[in-house]
Amino acid sequence: MHQIKPIGIIHSPYCTIDDMPIQPRGAPEVEGYVLVDEKYIDGLQDLEGFSHIYLLYSFHKASRTELLVTPFMDQQARGVFATRSPLRPNHIGISIVQL
Repeated sequence: MHQIKPIGIIHSPYCTIDDMPIQPRGAPEVEGYVLVDEKYIDGLQDLEGFSHIYLLYSFHKASRTELLVTPFMDQQARGVFATRSPLRPNHIGISIVQL
C-alpha cells in the first residue's frame, strides 16, 4: 500500500465539517493559506504563472465513515463516492483553489 506524505498544512477559517462550503467556489470571498514544509519550498518555483492549484488533503476531523450519505440540498441518500462528503473511508479530499 502506498502512503501519502504530507508536504504542508492547509489553514482555513473552517473549524468543523458543518461549517465548510460544499465547494470552495461556493465561498469565493474566503481566504486561507498553505504552509509548505521548508524542504519542499523549491517545488513552489514558477507557481506565480498560474491562477489555480489542486490541493489534495486529509479530512482530519472526519471521525466516522458512511457509505450512504444525504448530500446538502438533496433529499436522497447517495453512495459516498458519488458525493463530495468527507465521510468517505479514506477521508481524502481534493479542491481546486485560486492563488
